[in-house]
Amino acid sequence: MSALSARLDKWLTLVTEPPAAVAVVAEVVILLTGVITRFGFNHPLTWSDELATITFLWLAMLGAVIALRRSQHMRMTAVLDRFDGATRGVLEAIGSVAPALFLAFVLSPAVDFAQDQSFVHTPALGLNDALRASALPVGVGLMLAASLIRCLNHGLREVVIAIVVLAAIAVSLYLCAPAINAIGNWNLVVFFALLLGAGVLVGVPIAFCFGLSTVAYLLVIGGTPLEVIPGRIDEGVSSLILLAVPLFILLGYLMVMTRMATAMVNFLVALVGHVEGGLAYVLLGAMLLVSGISGAKTADMAAVAPVLFPDMKKRGIHEGELVSLLAASGAMAETIPPSIVLIILAR
Repeated sequence: MSALSARLDKWLTLVTEPPAAVAVVAEVVILLTGVITRFGFNHPLTWSDELATITFLWLAMLGAVIALRRSQHMRMTAVLDRFDGATRGVLEAIGSVAPALFLAFVLSPAVDFAQDQSFVHTPALGLNDALRASALPVGVGLMLAASLIRCLNHGLREVVIAIVVLAAIAVSLYLCAPAINAIGNWNLVVFFALLLGAGVLVGVPIAFCFGLSTVAYLLVIGGTPLEVIPGRIDEGVSSLILLAVPLFILLGYLMVMTRMATAMVNFLVALVGHVEGGLAYVLLGAMLLVSGISGAKTADMAAVAPVLFPDMKKRGIHEGELVSLLAASGAMAETIPPSIVLIILAR
């Protein structure tokens, strides 16, 4: 990382991470207050859900910025790992430039969407809805800054080639627009199978693959303004049910920090750890048990693996088998409530 990008990244960290932490604490306080007044005093607060929704939109956008800055957005690297040298560098640059391109397209519509929401006021608190909707242009702008900072970490030649490749794809779609429109609904295959699949294969974060495919579709097909994109993002993120996602993740990491998960794993070791293959059963049981408390599989794995892996290695179990067993148990545990994946699908 260059000195300039390091300084910019540090600035972006200060702008995003403290407010995100404050938003998490605020969500906990707001929801706890609402639950206590509703079930403890039989006097529900009409404004608690509304304020929680406003805070959650800001939290979601700040979290997206933090994930992009840390390169933690989900992406597929199986194909990318087969390349090295200059080719890999170009593909990595495409993975940084493509999100920046999508965010550049969405920034202005997000600002327009926030301005349009200024005519709306919330029913309980009477707040201007622009206070909530402003999270979209702020988040998009900060994510654009994070993408540009990531581009600084690549060589100039790699970034230029990535820009040329994306520009060539854009020009090709523009020139082929009449033919694409002529094939009717089959044009969905072009954007959401070929274009989307190509982006996923070269390592572009999956969320931005969908975003770029949607932007390309709207621009080529025409008739629908780009303002629909921030509107759909707002509708998708504003569901109060999704508040369970960050709070379950918080619960998972609290279990790790307080060593509660370690105590549960040690209990299972005392039960069956002495039999042949017992630690493998302990790992499966621990993942199932911890997953029933935390909805965050990352936190579950972080709690279980450090406790069991050293002893399992001493017993001669290969590292590949350990990782495979942990991954399989983590995937299996997604069906055990509370599950973040099932919460999102239910939404």
